[in-house]
Amino acid sequence: MTNTGISYATLTDDDLLIHLKNDDHSAFTEIFNRYSTLLYAHAFNKLRNESDSRDVVQEMFMKIWQKRQTIEQGNNLSGYLFIALRNGIFNLIKHKNLVSAYAGNFSKANADSGIYTDTLIREKQFAAMIAAEIANLPPRMRAVFELRRHENLSNKEVAARLGITESTAADQMKKALRILKTKIGLILIIVHYLNVK
Repeated sequence: MTNTGISYATLTDDDLLIHLKNDDHSAFTEIFNRYSTLLYAHAFNKLRNESDSRDVVQEMFMKIWQKRQTIEQGNNLSGYLFIALRNGIFNLIKHKNLVSAYAGNFSKANADSGIYTDTLIREKQFAAMIAAEIANLPPRMRAVFELRRHENLSNKEVAARLGITESTAADQMKKALRILKTKIGLILIIVHYLNVK
């Protein structure tokens, strides 16, 4: 079921989840567009393999669609997606009989292992680079992005908070996502070469 007349890019994650649970393909597409690049980046940071990273993200989204009606409404969408991805990565590693080599990536009990420490370093590098790119956004664009993502406000609420129009808030968010998606692609290359041994 697809609802016409709805600007899905302006919906909050909570609203998208409501539409998703009602079998709305457009809501699913917006969730994919909103999160697929970040999820791929996270998967690549764990797996260090482009093909495996793409596959695990695609499979995760397929499962999200299949299980859409069982997702609890109170779930934080981004948190739910990253947990689902983490589980998918673990299953892929298990399937490849690499659990013993990479278990430290997913277990706090092995926090002192070299593998886990190396993963933490990579994640911190990656997070720092993304934070830097967000900080480099134009002030108003950054403010819109942070209110939408960190406080999960709607475009209408962001507009009221910043004293701008709702359409301006939506436009600034779209531009911010476009810039960050481009930058994240470059960051992946940088992180890869920083960690080549």
